[in-house]
Order: sequence, then C-alpha cells, then structure tokens
Amino acid sequence: MIHEQEVVHIGKLGKPHGVKGEITFTFTTDVWDRVDADYLVLMVDGILVPFFLEEYRFRGEHSALLKFLDIDSIEDVQEYAGAEVYFPLSLVPDDEDVDYTWAYFVGFRVHDAGAGELGEIVAVDESTMNVLFEVRTTRGNILVPAAEDFIREIDHENRIVRMDLPKGLLEI
Repeated sequence: MIHEQEVVHIGKLGKPHGVKGEITFTFTTDVWDRVDADYLVLMVDGILVPFFLEEYRFRGEHSALLKFLDIDSIEDVQEYAGAEVYFPLSLVPDDEDVDYTWAYFVGFRVHDAGAGELGEIVAVDESTMNVLFEVRTTRGNILVPAAEDFIREIDHENRIVRMDLPKGLLEI
C-alpha cells in the first residue's frame, strides 16, 4: 500500500484526448520525466494506486498527454478524469529539487521553536499575497504565516514543518 507521506503531489488529470485512451495531464513539476519514471500514482477512491505509463508526449511547458498501460479507450480512461497525480519520493534523486505545491503540506504537523508542537495543518490559504497555514490546535484553528523566513526545516519523512515564529504572533 502506498502512503501519502511516500509521494508528492505533482498535478492533475484532465479530460480524455482522442479515442485510444490518452488523457491530458497538467503538472507542477516534470520530475517524473527527468528521472524517466515507469509509473505515476493516482488517487482513486481515496486510495493511492500506481499506473504504469505506456507513452506520453508534452503539449506545453506544464501539460502532457499520457497513455497508461492497458487503458485503451476513451471509456476506460474517462473514469480517471480529474484524478490527482502523485510521484513517489523514493524515485526523486537526492540532488533533485522538487517544486512542492502548498497543498502538499496539508496533514503536516507544525512545531514552533518557542511554543513546541502547535498542531496539524488542515488547510492552506493562498488567497492573499502572504500564504497562511491553517493549523488545528487544542484551542481551535489558528492561521500561521507560511513565510520562508519562519520555516527552519521541513521533515518530509515525518511530515513536520519546524518553524521559528516571532514572539507574540501566537497571542494575536
């Protein structure tokens, strides 16, 4: 079984293309092409499932047409339209820089250098210039700035964001 901490979100499937089982794919990073991956992972009914690639071709800087193995018709591929696409972190080379989307951090725990563990990130607000983590704490949800200046470390394996928030920020 594939667990969410073992993958990184890289995009979303769109609509079927043609009648031979191809589907559009909009991606945020092309790491899957740079490491010549045999498969991508799709979220299907709440479960992460590997789908092996038969072939693909790029349509632009952030889109491609995918053809999965044994999916050979528009009817077969239609059920995967809109599926979220992930890539196994184990296949990303250590020196490879993956562009994570903010949604990737949902489910991470937040630890502050001064206050200790704050809670779990339940949402990310990107509606303003300053991105905010919505963190569920024992006293209710709080908003924490997701500024690079405050993030000290991201522990992907244990799904922890270690921060050093300014004094007084949590009392607001």
